[in-house]
Amino acid sequence: MSIPAPTPSAKKQDWSASQYLKFHTERTRPVYDLISQIHPLITTPNPRIYDLGCGPGNSTKALIDAFPGARVTGMDSSQDMLEKARLSLPDVEFTQGDVGNFTPTGGDEEGGKGVDVLFSNAVFHWLRSSVRLPTLTRLLQSLPKGGVLAFQVPDNYTQPSHALMRSTALLPGKPWSPYFQSANIGSLSSHTRPDLDPIESPSTIYNTLVPHASSVIIWRTEYLHVLDDAGKIVEWVKGTGLQPFLHRMPESGDSGDRGRGVREAFLKEYERRLEEVYTRLEDGRVLLGYPRLFVVAVRK
Repeated sequence: MSIPAPTPSAKKQDWSASQYLKFHTERTRPVYDLISQIHPLITTPNPRIYDLGCGPGNSTKALIDAFPGARVTGMDSSQDMLEKARLSLPDVEFTQGDVGNFTPTGGDEEGGKGVDVLFSNAVFHWLRSSVRLPTLTRLLQSLPKGGVLAFQVPDNYTQPSHALMRSTALLPGKPWSPYFQSANIGSLSSHTRPDLDPIESPSTIYNTLVPHASSVIIWRTEYLHVLDDAGKIVEWVKGTGLQPFLHRMPESGDSGDRGRGVREAFLKEYERRLEEVYTRLEDGRVLLGYPRLFVVAVRK
């Protein structure tokens, strides 16, 4: 899980495993849905599996439970996530790396020989569109015949939860406005902006992978998460898509009086705008719609 951040502090650029795990159950539901589609494709009793962007190990645990005889390696770019994963699964191999230049190995064999599954829950959307499809193609090509590339990515660029990040950041005359003047929000040609690239269409992904695959299964699911209120939506995205926006602003006290309260003011306005869109249900709670795109490709 790799997040671009404009601040120099390595601590600020890292993920927070505790923040991410506030919604552990909801975030793991897509993992089980993806595993259910790859399980029939794996015939060996001891498959070699890589969990790319393993985060705090919730997806790794699900893979181990689904494939008890597997050798599973978790890979992530975040040290905080890996520390949490190693605490949760001390007998599992975890390694730090970047999915953009990751090359799988199977046992003592190089070049991906012997690798049965490259699995990824919510990581490839962090790659810019110029490298996303080439990376997926390279990973699929690295697999032996019958190897499986299985991934899911949030497909929510136009959802209010994410569109309001961009529009709130671009409001003029706000305490946070100076921190986004050169952010190029919404400009797909800028690779340093805090908002992520939209996910390619299913047909584009299919057409990219199918020359190298015996089959490509692709589907989209919109999860509807029942949350207490708009504040919980803020807490959800603070663990993922909102982080690059927050990293552009100082934490309280970082920049003296000028920087004090900037993040808090931004989050308050973002939450207020969310409340206008995510209206209350009969019991006072809200529904967070969260579309996700799933792909399972088998190497030919």
